[in-house]
Amino acid sequence: MSTTEQRAVAPSRRRPHPAPSRPAADSTVPPSEVPIPADPEALRALDAEQLPGLARTLRRRLLEICAVSGGHLGPNLGVVELTLALHREFRSPAEPIVFDTGHQAYVHKMLTGRADLEGLRRAGGTSGYPDRGESEHDLVENSHASGSIAWAHGLDRAHRLAGEQGVSVAVIGDGALTGGVGLEALNELAADRGSRTVVVLNDNTRSYAPTVGGLARHLAALRAGEVLPGLDVFTQLGLTYLGPVDGHDLTALAAATAAAREAAEDPGSAGVVLHVLTRKGAGFARAEADAVDHWHATGPFSLEGEEATKPAARTWSARLGAAVLDAARADERVVALSAAMIDPVGLTPMQQEMPERVLDVGIAEQLALDTAAGLSAGGRLPLVALYATFLNRAHDQLLLDLALHGEDVTITLDRAGITGDDGPSHHGIWDLALAAQVPGLSLWAPRDAARLDAAVPAALATAGPSIVRFPKGACPEELPALAQLPAGDVLHGEAEAPIDVLLVSVGALADRALAAAREIAASRPAANVVVLDPVRALPLGEELLDLAAGARAVLTLEDGLAERGIGAALALRLGRRATPATPGPVVHCLGVDLEFLAHGKRDAILADQGLDVPGIAAALEELLG
Repeated sequence: MSTTEQRAVAPSRRRPHPAPSRPAADSTVPPSEVPIPADPEALRALDAEQLPGLARTLRRRLLEICAVSGGHLGPNLGVVELTLALHREFRSPAEPIVFDTGHQAYVHKMLTGRADLEGLRRAGGTSGYPDRGESEHDLVENSHASGSIAWAHGLDRAHRLAGEQGVSVAVIGDGALTGGVGLEALNELAADRGSRTVVVLNDNTRSYAPTVGGLARHLAALRAGEVLPGLDVFTQLGLTYLGPVDGHDLTALAAATAAAREAAEDPGSAGVVLHVLTRKGAGFARAEADAVDHWHATGPFSLEGEEATKPAARTWSARLGAAVLDAARADERVVALSAAMIDPVGLTPMQQEMPERVLDVGIAEQLALDTAAGLSAGGRLPLVALYATFLNRAHDQLLLDLALHGEDVTITLDRAGITGDDGPSHHGIWDLALAAQVPGLSLWAPRDAARLDAAVPAALATAGPSIVRFPKGACPEELPALAQLPAGDVLHGEAEAPIDVLLVSVGALADRALAAAREIAASRPAANVVVLDPVRALPLGEELLDLAAGARAVLTLEDGLAERGIGAALALRLGRRATPATPGPVVHCLGVDLEFLAHGKRDAILADQGLDVPGIAAALEELLG
């Protein structure tokens, strides 16, 4: 590396690094004459003087597209120049570029043949995350955080074993670097002399919210020029550290990525960390001024100045937040935790009122559950608020740290079931199947807001681990019970009379179950279809089993996997009761197919899975036939 290149990327001993430069802001920027190139090869053919104009084009198109479709605007505005520099220096796909939490990959898609992001996040259109079905440049589809370094290092190992040249690149945010697998990968990478892996640390000081923890403080010291060369944590691990670099300065980025390649191709070195400073929402004043999440994700909005479309005030998330705050006011033992998502999971009201009792552990769900286990063992009542899809990352802790030890930990799961626009890695369809395999776990799947209000304190008061799960979006209209039985709430039919079909509805599909039962009642007035919400779906109560055993047929309904969920557990338990003399009811389970579901609107996916009113009514008709 030349002396000039070293100065371009080496940290200063005496003064802070300047803040990342500011691209031209807002949609008032005049259209550039530089069109978006068709592919990375065409991008590399451009003169460097054309790149600022191309960056303006990309920002304007991001704004125009997201104004119509919504999407992850803030993260992508922040990586325009960085993505240009990466595709100029590294030869994707031969030199793979792995984007951690792929919501920062819109610009990458635009530069690899998808300039208009056609049909962004709509069924059949462009995915909001990397998608192997769209392009050979998209390598890792999973949008869960922290795995990119391990992926890139694995790709690099494969290439070296095959005798292939070139480097592999991981683009990871400072927030994602709080995840355990990211730190594990850095540790392993540092021991691999000859590795040609470049870790691009996209440091914008936040995930949804500001990044937390000791590593965040260390990065802040690096940004401020307070760490002497060679004393940064990455160098101390044995990696080559370059930076910090202004992530909006195209000239500096070009020098830095070239230096990263040169360092990575040195056979005596381990991996390279290129520290790049960016601003989330860069170039769009309203996003940069948003203190909550810099327009991390937005609905459609007006370019003329109206705010982004906000969800209805009484969403499930908002209702959860109010219920948690009420519980915390009522019992000083309640402590809330989240994994870098305080606001999205509804904990902001409690954080504002009781900041000392709300913990953000970073993007580390395993850590969240084990910390909660310790809090429980110490006499607290911890509540861990997550998205349902992210519970998958901590199943071992749920099973062997919480359940095995009987710790009193409540887990609330937002975005449970079919979520829609974010696609296969974000659908929350696995949690019921996981929960059904955990001994001693209690689970509530409230059908409406009133039941959610009741579920939170009930879960906190129940011994052992508990889950409260609910979907994305606005709460439905309240569905009052016609009768309350030990088996659950009767929403339709006569539970005391002979039951033709017992429809056991788990969770927020209850309104659809009720509508389907009413359709059947209109066409078959003599049929007694009972719709029952078990309220506490796990563990399966003997009262529910008794009621189900007395029905001619049982139909279960859940917004999760049909093959492994609550319905499957109920069918197994009823089967164990059966004898040749009393074979018991026919049981049919309605749920989600065991497959990865593409992105699309929630209602459309539910209909495709037979979980809408016509699909439920058809299943009832079949059982009545």
